[in-house]
Amino acid sequence: MESTEILAGIQWRKSSYSGDEGGQCVEIAAAPHTTIAIRDSKNPAGPIVTLDPAAFNAFLGWATAAE
Repeated sequence: MESTEILAGIQWRKSSYSGDEGGQCVEIAAAPHTTIAIRDSKNPAGPIVTLDPAAFNAFLGWATAAE
């Protein structure tokens, strides 16, 4: 099965801090096999990054430190 088929049915969500005006937002989704998928909310058909939970936590640490 192709990875695009695996990710086709997942439910995406974005932060409650995201407004309706657009801006720089990412969406996340819980994907199969304990994977977290990340994509650009402005380009939902674009590339998707998948991370295991430890790598996702490291990403969140980096993102919050960069604020």
